[in-house]
Amino acid sequence: MVRTSPKVLALSGGVGGAKLALGLAQVVPPDALTVVVNTGDDFEHLGLRVCPDLDTLMYTLSGLANQTLGWGQHDETWQFLDALKRLGGDAWFGLGDRDLATHVHRSALLSQGESLSAVTAGLMRALGVTTQVLPMTDDNVATMIHCQNGETLSFQHYFVRDRCEPVIKGVSFKGMETAERAPEFEQLIASGDLSQIIICPSNPFVSVAPILDLAETWKALREFDCPVVLVSPIVAGMALKGPAAKMMTELKMPSTALAVAQFYADTYPGLVDGFVLDDADATSAEAVSALGLKPLVTQTVMKNLDDKQALAEAVLRFSDELAG
Repeated sequence: MVRTSPKVLALSGGVGGAKLALGLAQVVPPDALTVVVNTGDDFEHLGLRVCPDLDTLMYTLSGLANQTLGWGQHDETWQFLDALKRLGGDAWFGLGDRDLATHVHRSALLSQGESLSAVTAGLMRALGVTTQVLPMTDDNVATMIHCQNGETLSFQHYFVRDRCEPVIKGVSFKGMETAERAPEFEQLIASGDLSQIIICPSNPFVSVAPILDLAETWKALREFDCPVVLVSPIVAGMALKGPAAKMMTELKMPSTALAVAQFYADTYPGLVDGFVLDDADATSAEAVSALGLKPLVTQTVMKNLDDKQALAEAVLRFSDELAG
């Protein structure tokens, strides 16, 4: 059932966030939903601008996502990468042939002076995505992983090339000090026209923090007279996708949904009103409430489209209840 609610803003990283974004897109009209996506993972590879989280959203919302791998497009082929390997090229990042077309086209348009926002909008239209999907910024912001061995790695080198093996001690965002929100994101913030704000189940340190830290977006969102609802990316001590649980352990935090709630309460005080836990973490609901966050316990593991839509509906109903 499609809702006729006023505007909904969702903040998302890659795979986990994209699943809920797809659910939201099933129940919120396209002109009422905006998804703002992390770009701290973006990087230059083989002379191309690669935007992993934006592309994950685009492929997910267009129905092109590779459900098996969790990234890239379905029915992918790998002739380019195989040829690159034979030549001794830098082939650690898995660029499929279909996916490569996205990066080539994006890079060409960016080199002609188009903004990342404009290029993203054009790509979304070309693939039939009607939901508004925005990069958090048109400026270059790079997530940097500081390792306990003294190395500092760009996120994709840590995540893909080194398979999250280095033990981390911190995260920073290069270029954050001068970066500005993408124009349409800025317009949305300035308009004050939001009824619900959803933080999708994405890594708090490397997917959501870049968006919230950008131009102190978290403070701007806190001023809205509407609820902010956060869906935990940790279920039963595990991250369903990505290195969030491993990062939490290495940063001397318990890898629990409660610790996620504590992180947001400490780092972004007063921002989050409601916290969504999976049924597996129901025993933490009282402790979440003690942090000043209203808990909702429901199924958050999204295995199919019905699960995605059900969670989206549950989150929106919860937000309505918080709004009173």
